[in-house]
Amino acid sequence: MTELPKGKIFLASDRGHTETGWFRSYATFNFGAYQSEHKNAFGDLYVLNDDTLAGGKSVSLAVESDSQIFLLPTVGAIRYKDDNENDLLLEAGQYLPVFLLKNTTFQVFNAYEDDLINFIQLWFKAPVPSVQKITEPVSFDIEANKNRLIEIFSIPVSSPAPSLFIGKFDGRKDAMINLVGNANAAFFFVLEGAFEVADRLLETRDGLALWDIKDIELEALSANAILLVITIRI
Repeated sequence: MTELPKGKIFLASDRGHTETGWFRSYATFNFGAYQSEHKNAFGDLYVLNDDTLAGGKSVSLAVESDSQIFLLPTVGAIRYKDDNENDLLLEAGQYLPVFLLKNTTFQVFNAYEDDLINFIQLWFKAPVPSVQKITEPVSFDIEANKNRLIEIFSIPVSSPAPSLFIGKFDGRKDAMINLVGNANAAFFFVLEGAFEVADRLLETRDGLALWDIKDIELEALSANAILLVITIRI
């Protein structure tokens, strides 16, 4: 029998849950009032939140540590504002990378008056550059690159900062992730559908951490399945 690589599954049904009349948040890792000994950070990745915001509403968030943050709308569009007077609009098919100092506050607004939106937050503990220059939202196209993972963010392989991949797959299509440079671990998060990753079954909004591995096989088990992959060093 083939030995499974070292890993841990984070089931969608076991996530932390916070909800008001206009905001719903699911936390894969410990966040805010949700604290569990089994949901500690994965290396420098310490927040992976799946958030839904009602029309015309906003949410304010305080950064716990010096961080590099990625915001990824999956449905609709969000408006981002922070203490540094940045004000940007980003839509599904785009992401925004920002560096924020500890105790900095930022706000996310629903760009629509009547429709729900959904967005993913990724927070990594990281030193903040002395010159904090925010970039414009970065666009990507999973429809034009179907059935493969596309790299939407990367840095030189000598750096320990994360690389991000996303892909949309037809059922029974497969792919391979090869960890390069300093990366020795990966986190998988299913946005839609179902996948088998390193012989583990993952369904919508499940996560999987793998480490001490270089080559990772994955296969989509449903049509139009969407997967987010983060490669890091732990």
